[in-house]
Amino acid sequence: MTFAPEMMSMHKAFLLIGGNEGDRFAHLARARANIELICGQELDASSLYATSAWGLREQPDFLNQVLLTGTEMKPEALLSAILGIETEMGRIRAARYGPRIIDIDILFFDQLLLDIPGLQIPHPRIAERRFVLEPLAEIAPGLVHPVSHLSVAELLRRCTDPLEVKKI
Repeated sequence: MTFAPEMMSMHKAFLLIGGNEGDRFAHLARARANIELICGQELDASSLYATSAWGLREQPDFLNQVLLTGTEMKPEALLSAILGIETEMGRIRAARYGPRIIDIDILFFDQLLLDIPGLQIPHPRIAERRFVLEPLAEIAPGLVHPVSHLSVAELLRRCTDPLEVKKI
């Protein structure tokens, strides 16, 4: 008797990519390509959004985009792969909320709740950041946050972040 190998389960991860140094359009395109090559298939992507810097205001505007990725990786492996992509692209972690060539965050991973050193899923500041919610609402307005039990569209409606987010 033979047994079929265990099927890998496909997970859905919503990722936020962004950057505000150098050729922002090229860096986001490269990050998308690397994510698809290393992490899994891109299932959907928002438009690009130009946003003022959040946190440290005296820096260039960011370009941001939300990606939906189908991955067979577990959350910790996905984080490791993402950090590797950032490093390979030249990301230097100098100042918290400071300028960066690329930043990749895991927003949601299925409906998983995870809080371990270095990784919290869902991302803890989704509801307070318009630059996350605008592109996320474009591709997944009905996605329900597993902690607040509110849809992304409702989180965006309630968001008090005053920073302007412009769809490109």
